[in-house]
Amino acid sequence: MAFLNYHHLRYFRAIATEGSLTRAARHLKISQSALSVQLRSLEESLGQVLFERKHKALVLTEAGRIALEYAHAIFRSGEELADVMRNRAGRSRGLVRVGAASNLSRNFQLSFLRPLIPRDDVELIIHSGTLRELLGQLQAHTLDVVLSNTPVRRDAEMTCHSHLLDEQAVSLVGHKKRGMKRFRFPEDLRKVPIVLPSQGSSIRAAFDVLMDQSGIRPIIAAEVDDMAMLRLVARETQGVTLVPPVVVKDELESGVLVERHRFPQIKESFYAITPSRRFPNLILRELMSGKGRKGG
Repeated sequence: MAFLNYHHLRYFRAIATEGSLTRAARHLKISQSALSVQLRSLEESLGQVLFERKHKALVLTEAGRIALEYAHAIFRSGEELADVMRNRAGRSRGLVRVGAASNLSRNFQLSFLRPLIPRDDVELIIHSGTLRELLGQLQAHTLDVVLSNTPVRRDAEMTCHSHLLDEQAVSLVGHKKRGMKRFRFPEDLRKVPIVLPSQGSSIRAAFDVLMDQSGIRPIIAAEVDDMAMLRLVARETQGVTLVPPVVVKDELESGVLVERHRFPQIKESFYAITPSRRFPNLILRELMSGKGRKGG
């Protein structure tokens, strides 16, 4: 690779920050044509196009996004060098940006990300949202991974990999009561109210099939599309709740809730969705190497 000119890198960062050559040139107090030449020189030295024009705006390419992260790190290192020389020690940190589907178990998210939390060389950013929103951010290179309970189909527009991290049988859980008899499934659902995930859930769809086969219409106390809220409702209801055990892990361990029935035929799956990139996040790749089991 040709010699990396840090003035070029500084100009590139200004263009990325300002979003246009005109504003960056004004900020840097140089001509727009001179700035354009500096950007082209940097792209030639890196062998990559860093911006593409969309609707008259400059948008970072994937290579540009990676280059910008390194530019930020390089200039932070320069600031740290100055701090060290002034006896104010600094430390560079890696960055991992995670998107988590809003209906995904918080306990599962924590178990997956736990290896990164104590690391002082890693900055962890977690966004929550709908799967559609998060996948858009993944495609725009503003997220490194999306955690979800559903895989994503690869096509011409969505070039992602869905890595199966774990599968867990789903259970009915409820409060432990004195003199409690063994739960008889499905017969007891004729009289015991049940809290269910919402209709969009894959485990709800599988449960509804079982109910149709049994000819029983359960007494639905509530339908919840958020796993954190499902956990809270499970603590309050006097009936039972259909839930992956990881969602109520603490309540099961403490005895606040007990498992009344397990469905080996209904499983909740947990996926890490990553984009097809030439420049993967190295910290994430290290984490995935210890967690990933399948790719799709």
